[in-house]
Amino acid sequence: MTVVVIGGANLDLLARTTRAVVPGTSNPGTIATSPGGVGRNIAENLARLGTPTLLVAAVGRDLFGDDLLAATAAAGVDVSRVRRVVGESGTYVAVLDECGELHVAVSDMSATATLRPEDMDAERAVIGAADLVVLDGNLQPDTMARAWTLASAAGVRVVLDPVSVPKAAALAPALRDRPLWAVTPNTAELAALGATTPADLHSRGVSVVWLREGAHGSLLSMPDGEVRLATLPGEVVDVTGAGDAMLGAFCHSLLGGASLPDAAAYGHAAAALTVASTSTVRADLTDELVRSLL
Repeated sequence: MTVVVIGGANLDLLARTTRAVVPGTSNPGTIATSPGGVGRNIAENLARLGTPTLLVAAVGRDLFGDDLLAATAAAGVDVSRVRRVVGESGTYVAVLDECGELHVAVSDMSATATLRPEDMDAERAVIGAADLVVLDGNLQPDTMARAWTLASAAGVRVVLDPVSVPKAAALAPALRDRPLWAVTPNTAELAALGATTPADLHSRGVSVVWLREGAHGSLLSMPDGEVRLATLPGEVVDVTGAGDAMLGAFCHSLLGGASLPDAAAYGHAAAALTVASTSTVRADLTDELVRSLL
């Protein structure tokens, strides 16, 4: 079972304050860098859990790009379809408060924006041979739509991560044009997609809506009903990467034969492990480790 992930790969710069954030002034804290990008993170989580995964992305011809490719390949991801483009690799800067919760973030996805619809056409065979395609909302809408169309034409299920409220708003028109197997918004992203409830998206041809509600858990809405899942208890050190781990683990479990609710519960376990660490993707993440929480 192979997953093709199409999306962003960038450098994460994570700043964490040691006390409550005070706006408009310098705050004491710590700063660290790590490989990141929603698509790249999902791909690494999948690979570390044991699912063969290929990443389609773009990085700059710079040292950051070199490091991103090396780290991602070392985690087990096939990076042979990652393009090297003129300019700098993308960056993501996040400021976390003293509790590890996101205070504000700025994303520069200029390298990802170079992926065009014709690049997706070049990946037609790769997309068509996948068992599952995961699309990162950082893609340009026309590029995402082309990848989505190619996968659907080949009978491959597509999972879309809206990523953020602005990205979800830009993607909303695409949900009116073509069917989608699954989408994973949070509450604000659901509204940006032009929906009040998951049922609104079902009426537009979305089969599965996994609504993520942060500390309150999630709502998995399926054609045959809804299931609520609770967040697993545990220490929160850093929330960065939790959603990526959750989705990657969900896809891994699903392809392993789990039901949708069981796959979602597995995703929650992977997210709990991720927020309990300082890493965007845990280097010690394994299927056995995730199952130890279930």
